[in-house]
Amino acid sequence: MFDLEEYNPWWLHEEDPDIEEWSELQYRYVPSWIRELSLEPFSVNFLVGPRRVGKTLGVKLLIKQLLGGKVSNPYKIFYYDCTMLNDQNDLSAVLQAYLKLRDGKGIESSLIFLDEVTSVRNWWKGIINMINRGKLKKDVVVVMGSVSVNLDRAVGNFAGRKGKGKVLEIMPLGFRDYYQLVTGVEDYFDGKGRDAFEMYLKTGGYAAYLNRRIRKGDIIGALKADLRSLEREKDPETAREILGAIISKAPSPVSYTEIAEEAGINRDTARTYVSVLSELRILLEIPFSERGDKIIHKKNKKFAIRDPLMARAFSEWARVKLEDSVLYEWIVQEHLYRKFRRVYYFRTKDYEIDAVVPGMRVEVKSGKSAKGRYPSDVMVLTGDEVPRFLYDVQYDYVIEG
Repeated sequence: MFDLEEYNPWWLHEEDPDIEEWSELQYRYVPSWIRELSLEPFSVNFLVGPRRVGKTLGVKLLIKQLLGGKVSNPYKIFYYDCTMLNDQNDLSAVLQAYLKLRDGKGIESSLIFLDEVTSVRNWWKGIINMINRGKLKKDVVVVMGSVSVNLDRAVGNFAGRKGKGKVLEIMPLGFRDYYQLVTGVEDYFDGKGRDAFEMYLKTGGYAAYLNRRIRKGDIIGALKADLRSLEREKDPETAREILGAIISKAPSPVSYTEIAEEAGINRDTARTYVSVLSELRILLEIPFSERGDKIIHKKNKKFAIRDPLMARAFSEWARVKLEDSVLYEWIVQEHLYRKFRRVYYFRTKDYEIDAVVPGMRVEVKSGKSAKGRYPSDVMVLTGDEVPRFLYDVQYDYVIEG
């Protein structure tokens, strides 16, 4: 009924086509996040994040490493693309078919990778049912999905059922990894850093874009597909108007009412779409706080698009101009958010601070000189200083577990 061998070529001692393609790319890397996954039974891991950032390829590279090392029997590793499955019953049937196969080979513990699970209706019920019946108690499960909003919301159903598993947020490359990828060196050098940052402003952290495997239109297509696949389908044109409003008003703080008026919708609709775009890892919401310890909710928020390539794609889609100075600010805010899992802004009548995190307040100036007076604890970054600052921001992929 299910062709399991098609997705597991290593069972036949063959190379995976995705790995063969990867080996021919100009810019190749093995993502560091694969080391963060829990591979100790019992574990259920979740990989959340936007499309086309390399979740599937990263898992395939992990599988290749495991087969070349600690896993001697290839049947201990099971990968399945769930795109063609309809509901939790189909998913349960696939898992049962694999478990029957492995039992026949005397295998007691497996690594199970389930890709595109968010395309399966009530997918979590199928996995939880198997867990509750004790069918996966010696296994490691890794769950991936394109529609991160659906995956995010379903993770809560696994409370007490993840074992040693973790939730990882997989985003386009941060600048440190990008610099090492495009330069081929680990140590930072100012000249190479500035050149790499100029590239990063144009390509974002999408290695697939660097390798000419995707175009900006694919970023738009992915968002449209995500919006249409939600339980309560969202209109891509409304999302386009909202993104256009946010870009056109950036980097100033903006209210939901202002976004709504610019987009020609009501305030509640604007708030709903902003929330969805945030869950899809498109937007970063940045509240007002002086020190990061107390949020002033009545103040307008700033909004940042979370990757430069995303921002350029959406600005073209919405037909609004995007300034590089805005990208400088957004990139710094995003990197600090990845490290601290929160970021704020602060302003008075005399000055503004673009990024406030615990123990650090940063103002970003895209030019070569910084003007204005700031409190002594504010780090003012000129344009030339931004690349080195970003390189030094190291963060963890794990958001839970």
